[in-house]
Amino acid sequence: MDTLVLKLVASPLLIHAASLAGRRWGPAVGGWLVGLPLTSGPIAFFLAIDQGTAFAATAAAGSLAGTAAQAGFCAAYGLAARHSPWPVSFSAGTGAFAASVVCLVRVGMPLWALVFVVASALAIALALAPSLSDVHARVPVPPRWDLPARMAVATILVLLLTGAAPLLGARLAGMLATFPVFATVLTVFAHRAQGQEAAQRVLRGLLLGLVAYSGFFLVIVATIERIGIAASFVAASLVASLVQFFTLSIIRGSPASGRGRIGCD
Repeated sequence: MDTLVLKLVASPLLIHAASLAGRRWGPAVGGWLVGLPLTSGPIAFFLAIDQGTAFAATAAAGSLAGTAAQAGFCAAYGLAARHSPWPVSFSAGTGAFAASVVCLVRVGMPLWALVFVVASALAIALALAPSLSDVHARVPVPPRWDLPARMAVATILVLLLTGAAPLLGARLAGMLATFPVFATVLTVFAHRAQGQEAAQRVLRGLLLGLVAYSGFFLVIVATIERIGIAASFVAASLVASLVQFFTLSIIRGSPASGRGRIGCD
């Protein structure tokens, strides 16, 4: 099958499935689901097919580094959201993400050091997250354009980044692919409709989801040039699934899950 067809079909279907599941089980689970590499994973796969395994391994390292940038987004948005409306919080989160990318893309480091930086960033962001009440957030009915818009943005992002990858370079392309587009949509919508605590639930779920995300790209970096594209992505998907199962048990047992909802069936 032509890679363009895969890009046009796989990306919107993945986002469609994740968005519907997030609506059903609440903001924290929604954030947890979009922590999966739903866009950056397909981008890495298409880069491997289009550009080769060496390029894909470097891009995957960029995506792994981008996990730290996403943690910076969550921490900055969450801190700003305690006292500021969503435009200010979004600007703070985006600024933190951009600053992290600028710093990380200039610094070359061995894989073990990169893993340490990512783990530290996630731990710090989770430590900065506020305590949430036992009251479950209730999710209002989203507008009709919401789901088609997410699917369209996902497809456009995949097409733009895979097309621009040769110009951007593998590492920068991999890092930019990690911008939390869908988590941003979920967070801003929750913040506008329900207030900062609902937004904090999405961000906490995203941070826990990023543990599996980082595991996915760590496996890609370590294996793709040794065992090939198919086997590497299968192994990475299995690792991510196992980690996601573990973090889901944390979310479902936490008052931060916010499973209450209305009108989303």
